[in-house]
Amino acid sequence: MKKVFLLSGTFIVGVVVAGALFVALSWDREHSAPLPDIRASNDSAVIARGKYLAFGPAHCASCHVPMEDIAAVEAGAEIPLSGGIEIAIPLGVFRAPNLTPDPETGIGKMSDAEIARALRFSVGHDGRCLMPFMPFQEMSREDMVAVISFLRSQPPVRHRVEPNEYSVLGRILLAFGLMKPQGPQQPPPQSVLPDSSVEYGRYLAHSVANCVGCHTNRDLQTGEFIGPLFAGGMRFGPDELSQGYVFVAPNLTPDPETGVMAHWSEAQFIARFRSGRVHPGSPMPWGAFAQMKERDLKALYRYLRSLQPVRNSIAQVVYAPGEPLPASD
Repeated sequence: MKKVFLLSGTFIVGVVVAGALFVALSWDREHSAPLPDIRASNDSAVIARGKYLAFGPAHCASCHVPMEDIAAVEAGAEIPLSGGIEIAIPLGVFRAPNLTPDPETGIGKMSDAEIARALRFSVGHDGRCLMPFMPFQEMSREDMVAVISFLRSQPPVRHRVEPNEYSVLGRILLAFGLMKPQGPQQPPPQSVLPDSSVEYGRYLAHSVANCVGCHTNRDLQTGEFIGPLFAGGMRFGPDELSQGYVFVAPNLTPDPETGVMAHWSEAQFIARFRSGRVHPGSPMPWGAFAQMKERDLKALYRYLRSLQPVRNSIAQVVYAPGEPLPASD
């Protein structure tokens, strides 16, 4: 019997050691993805469109600035996107990189195609998997050109941002392919006409502003959607960015009993976006969204109102530090 226990223990130790070795050797592997045939433009109208997206609906400026500049960006300041905001989640600590054309600490040595690959396929210039914080896989070709053109037009800022630090859990998920680069689910459009239509609202909500990414419940370990689209329920915080608060994304479907969109007029919806932040630490990029054109806000409203109603009651969306939280589903 002792031999059986000894052999069993030896086998278990061997499996653990082999697993640990596999994770250590595999988590940081390189990934392949095509380099899109995209080149930056010097056209002032193209650069202006990219700037609008970066400081408005795509809210690049909400993450790619130093921590001390968050308040300034919230107030509408347009500063170089030199990176620095830090996000700590169970998978590790992630820092938004410097997106100015500085050759040493920014994107100065990256090609336009490498930047486009990062946005389109979640693969960095070094071949490493990028966390799905930038859901621009299906952004139109024209808008991707505009964003990259704007990034190239910024003054270079020398600001070194420390690399991401993956936790043991994050490394395990990467090693076993449970977290991997995400590419487009369907061919991205060449262009999308900016107007106040439902179709343009859908494009903004899914491919630019990422409304769907925060207002849909997700598995925070894998990033997979685990709830109906736009029906809310995803939790944020408590952490440094949330200032100790916990936020629960509300249901954005027009369900008459549980969805917020059922009770807002278009004018009220636009006014709410224009009014900016109410709760400190909210993950909603209110400062960026307050800069959006009325045309785009109308398109978003009309798209959200067109959704299939989903009954999903979110009893409370803001919890103060120390306030008891409801049990997780």
